[in-house]
Amino acid sequence: MEIDNNHVDRKYLRAKKRVEEFKKYYKHLSIYIVINTILSIFKIVNDIRGGDSFEEAVLDYHNYSLWFWWGIGIVFHTYGVFGARFLFMNKDWEDRKIKEYMDEK
Repeated sequence: MEIDNNHVDRKYLRAKKRVEEFKKYYKHLSIYIVINTILSIFKIVNDIRGGDSFEEAVLDYHNYSLWFWWGIGIVFHTYGVFGARFLFMNKDWEDRKIKEYMDEK
C-alpha cells in the first residue's frame, strides 16, 4: 500500500506544480494586458496633448512598442507552460488527447 500512496503523492505534487505554473502564466498574461492598455492610453493622450490628432496618436506604432517587446516574453512563457503541443494541433495531437481523456479515471 505504501508504494501506491507514494505514487499518488508524487502525482498530486506534479499536478499541484502544474496548476501553479498555469496560475503564474494567467497572472502574467493579465498583467501584460492591463499594464500595456494603461500605458498605451497614457501615450495616446500625451500625443494628443502634444498636438497630434486622435488618428495620428492611435496609429503611431511607438505607442504600442511595449506590447511587442513584452509580447515576445509572453510567447516564450506560453511555450514554457503549454509546450509545443499547442503550436502544432494536428491530427496526431487530437488522437493523443482523445486517448489521454479516455484513459483518465
